[in-house]
Amino acid sequence: MAANAPTQQNTMKAIVRDRYGPPDVLELREIERPAIDDDGILVRVRAASINAYDWHMMRGLPFLARMSEGLRKPKSIAMGVDVAGQVEAVGKNVTQFRPGDEVFGSRTGSLAEYVGATAKSSLAPKPAGLTFEQAAAVPMAASTALQGLRDKGQIKPGQKVLINGASGGVGTFAVQIAKAFGAHVTAVCSTRNVDQARTLGADEVIDYTKEDFTRRGKRYDLILDVAASGSLSSRRRVLEPSGILVGVGSADTRYGVMSILGGLVEAAVLSRFGKQKMPFFLAKTSKEDLVVLTELIEAGKVRPIIDRRYPLSETAEAMRYLEAGHARAKVVITV
Repeated sequence: MAANAPTQQNTMKAIVRDRYGPPDVLELREIERPAIDDDGILVRVRAASINAYDWHMMRGLPFLARMSEGLRKPKSIAMGVDVAGQVEAVGKNVTQFRPGDEVFGSRTGSLAEYVGATAKSSLAPKPAGLTFEQAAAVPMAASTALQGLRDKGQIKPGQKVLINGASGGVGTFAVQIAKAFGAHVTAVCSTRNVDQARTLGADEVIDYTKEDFTRRGKRYDLILDVAASGSLSSRRRVLEPSGILVGVGSADTRYGVMSILGGLVEAAVLSRFGKQKMPFFLAKTSKEDLVVLTELIEAGKVRPIIDRRYPLSETAEAMRYLEAGHARAKVVITV
C-alpha cells in the first residue's frame, strides 16, 4: 500500500459522478471519509432522499446551472442533499450536538455513508416518532412547500388555496402544510393519487385526467403550481384579482426547463401591470424552517409520504424512476 493511500477506517462508500449525463453516470465508489476540524460534525448517514434538484445536478440542466457547478464537468463529484442519520463525532468546539444524536437536514454529498457538517449547517434534531427514512424525506420538499406557501404565497387562514401537482414530494407536503395554516385546500392530481390527496386532508380533489381546473369557474386566493401545466393565462383566469400564483417547478423534468424559464419571464412582466402576483421562487435550506417543520410533524399536522425505497447501490435506478415523472411521493435511499 502506498504511504498516502487511505485506509479502510477513513474511507466510505458514496454515490459519485465524474461527468454530467443520465443515471448511468452515477457510480458507487469507495472514497475518502469527510474529515472534521474543531468546529465540525461527522454524521453517519442512515437514509437520504432524492429530488428534482438532484436530477438537474446529475444532468447539468438547465445549462446555466453549469456556470456555478462546472461548465464541462461537475466541480464536485458528490451527489445528494437530503439526509437523516446519527452524529458519529464532533469537534471540541461543538456544543449543539453530541455523538449518538439523531439528526436530519440538508448536506451536499448525502448519498454516502458519512457526511460532514458544522454547527451552522442546516441540521436539526430528528423529529420524534419518525424513522430515518421518513426524516430524510422531509428537508428539501417540505421546505419548498413551506416557503412557497408561507413566504411567497403569504397564506392566511380561510383562504382558498389550490395545489396544482398535489402528488410527488413537494405536492404531498404542500397539501398538509396549507391545511395546517387553516386554508381550504383544493388538490389537483391524477386518478391514482386522488385517494392519497383526500387522506392528506384536501377539502376538494380534482382529477386532471377528467377535469380542467382552469375551466371550473372557481377562483383561488393562492395557487401553488408544482406541476407547471397549462398556459399561464389559463391559471391567471382562476386566480382572484389580488391573488398570488407561486410557481415552484415542473412535473416533467425532461422537457420543462425552458417552459419554466419562459413562464418566469412572462410572470415577471405581468406582475408589474396588475394586482395579481406571480413571484419567482427558489427554495433555500434553513435550519429555522427545519424546526418549524418538526413542530408541524410532532403536532401530527404533517407526515412524510414515501413512494419507494432503494438501497444506496441502486441509486441510479431510483433516479430513473424519479426522472420518469411518476413518483407519487418521496423516493428514499437507505444507507
